[in-house]
Amino acid sequence: MLHIGGVRTALFSWLYARHCGGKFILRIEDTDRERSTEEAVQVILTGMAWLGLAADEGPYYQTQRFERYRSVIAQLLGRGQAYRCYCTKEELEAMRAAQLAAKQKPRYDGRCRARSEPRAGVTPVVRFANPLDGEVVVDDQVHGRVVFQNAELDDLIIERSDGNPTYNFCVVVDDADMGVTHVIRGDDHLNNTPRQINMLVALGATPPAYAHLPMILGPDGAKLSKRHGEVSVLQYQQEGYLPEALLNYLVRLGWSHGDQEYFSMQEMIAAFDIKDVNKSASAFNPEKLLWLDQQHIMRASETRLAAQLALQLEALGVPAADLDERLLIGVANAQRERARTLKEMAQASLFFFREFDHYDEKSAGKHLTAETLPMLQMLAEALASLADWSAHGVHELINATASRLGLSLGKLAQPMRVAVSGGAVSPPIDSTVALLGRERVLARLSRAEAHIRRMNAPG
Repeated sequence: MLHIGGVRTALFSWLYARHCGGKFILRIEDTDRERSTEEAVQVILTGMAWLGLAADEGPYYQTQRFERYRSVIAQLLGRGQAYRCYCTKEELEAMRAAQLAAKQKPRYDGRCRARSEPRAGVTPVVRFANPLDGEVVVDDQVHGRVVFQNAELDDLIIERSDGNPTYNFCVVVDDADMGVTHVIRGDDHLNNTPRQINMLVALGATPPAYAHLPMILGPDGAKLSKRHGEVSVLQYQQEGYLPEALLNYLVRLGWSHGDQEYFSMQEMIAAFDIKDVNKSASAFNPEKLLWLDQQHIMRASETRLAAQLALQLEALGVPAADLDERLLIGVANAQRERARTLKEMAQASLFFFREFDHYDEKSAGKHLTAETLPMLQMLAEALASLADWSAHGVHELINATASRLGLSLGKLAQPMRVAVSGGAVSPPIDSTVALLGRERVLARLSRAEAHIRRMNAPG
């Protein structure tokens, strides 16, 4: 599944391509058929579309390029740069055990390099014949100069016994064929890089520049994983985060531009350089993400916010036919400074779009009482004939009614809020009433009056 770590890697690659005027290539590296399910691939495609990280090329699927990989493997075999290995699983395990017992680094010892005859009953793998001496220098864009000794690298399997090429080989051929100039990926791939560089050199290709990103840690300092809720990026869509807020948060995990926290996408593109990425790991902070999401909600256009709010309301069971665009825009504007996510906004705004089943018990017990009944009746009478049905007009009416009753605005506004929304929390009461509309407000005031009478009836 496309998760936070993968999204940050994709974001850094996309931003760097945009910053440099390059191309961002989407490649589905699906040689591992067990993990590369249709569902997992669809999450990648849907997630990238939701995030707005549009590719300039692709998606390319490695499973659709197997003939090309096999052709290159045949060339390497013909040139003696690869060989067939007939070692059995048991022999490899025995080799590893002996090396560990001798306190040696476990690796394949190359015993089949000189073998020319097949071995009966064994289907071979194909290994790349890694250079036996010299060194590989990786001028990493994040970590700086990293040197690997070829003597420490074993001969990597490039084709399994079932005839399928391996990931480490496929990416090398892809990088060469697609003219890849920069590879940005997690630093758990750093040890693969010298082997891939050696294979690229064997193919006569120029290795790309590499940038290996430090990992993302959970709030507890451990590697981010499923137990931190790390499953799929689409969970953030379901929870009502704006994609630009999530990307803004992720770009700051390991990269900074002065003290700036809020970035628009254009600001990210203009400022981002892979050489400014930190070497140290970053901790995921859910509260910081929520804060940034609210910042983006407050700055989003009203039409975008209304469209996103509609999706969340539909997920909560409100029929699309009941979602009037004008009301959505009004509610989004009224709620934008109060909600940290669109899901939170939708949950707090349901009363605008459908009738609530019951009052919040504590709020109703405090504010829908025999004492407040005359106030609500007076408000209903005044609202029924209000000419200027707007937030300003409602505000003036409530003020005038409070003055007539000798009450503060709050003493009148809170019972009215519970009556029309079902609870003690809503946007300012004048905006709330104006958005709900005369018919719905009067019906709810009547319902509240009936509730008070029922609760105060004898017996």
